[in-house]
Amino acid sequence: MKAVIQRVSKASVTIEGDIVAKISNGLLVLLGIVGEDTQEDISWLSKKIANLRIFEDEAGVMNTSLIDCGGDAIVVSQFTLQASTKKGNRPSYIKAARPEVAIPLYEAFVSQLELDLGKQVQTGEFGADMKVELLNDGPVTIIIDTKNKE
Repeated sequence: MKAVIQRVSKASVTIEGDIVAKISNGLLVLLGIVGEDTQEDISWLSKKIANLRIFEDEAGVMNTSLIDCGGDAIVVSQFTLQASTKKGNRPSYIKAARPEVAIPLYEAFVSQLELDLGKQVQTGEFGADMKVELLNDGPVTIIIDTKNKE
């Protein structure tokens, strides 16, 4: 499971002209799922995201988590792409989980993050043509891969 996490002042997801998710201060999580992902990946990544200390405390130091600051989150599904090492510039989708595997894992991740945050998490729609708008705060962008837990 791979996540690109962006600290945002605001973010929204629009599908066919309708805003389906909207937050102010919080995190936008772009989530990619591969076929080997498990419940262990879900649990580890959700806890990691909920507890990332990337929000400023009273002293202006990044020392506060999403839980601590009471921020919101949006989770948006992504194709998991790998840059091609072969001739050409076309990314490979080979590692991306098929929908029958990815959708239950995506839904389980959202549910786990809601439990870890103690609040509802907004989402896009898996597989939909989404327009994601955000105002990156900082900017702060973190990339996490559950297969590389450093």
